[in-house]
Amino acid sequence: MGKMVYLMGKSSTGKDTVYKQLLKNPFLQLKKIVPYTTRPIRAGETEGEEYFFTDERGFENLKAQGKVIEDRAYHTYHGLWRYFTVDDGNIDLENNNYIIIGTLESYLKTREYFGKAKVLPILLEVDDGVRLQRALDRERRQENPKYEELCRRYLADAEDFSEEKIKKADISLRFSNENLEKCLSEIEEYLLH
Repeated sequence: MGKMVYLMGKSSTGKDTVYKQLLKNPFLQLKKIVPYTTRPIRAGETEGEEYFFTDERGFENLKAQGKVIEDRAYHTYHGLWRYFTVDDGNIDLENNNYIIIGTLESYLKTREYFGKAKVLPILLEVDDGVRLQRALDRERRQENPKYEELCRRYLADAEDFSEEKIKKADISLRFSNENLEKCLSEIEEYLLH
């Protein structure tokens, strides 16, 4: 029986970096689940790698077909952006292990869809000051920086990952990503035992 590793944390906690490193570990035998979004593609992103990029019509079509496992809508400074996971025929938890990046909210919906025993939460944490600097550095590298959206996301994280919500989700194990090598080592040890 396979498992789904559900990687989550506030913005700029290093989820993408940890995700890519865990995928490279041959002992974990993880396949990726690529989520979908209606937000614009960022510099350095590739269609089908980080996300499948679509529009509102594409989202509505998938939802009408009953393929949307979970979805979140964010009213950003640049319009409505959706993030969602699709049961598109690429998830076989009977025979494979997977990894996906999401939010606490999406984790709960996915856990409800597949069952608690099949979805393992990995919650990354980083000091808020470090996170803010990482987010600012990343946004500066964009062709058209969206600083308002960076601030909205940073502030929304406080509520989205409140201690009350983490406790309600029954997540007790957390991984500090102040030091990437140490963080990866702790996650790999947890997943292999």
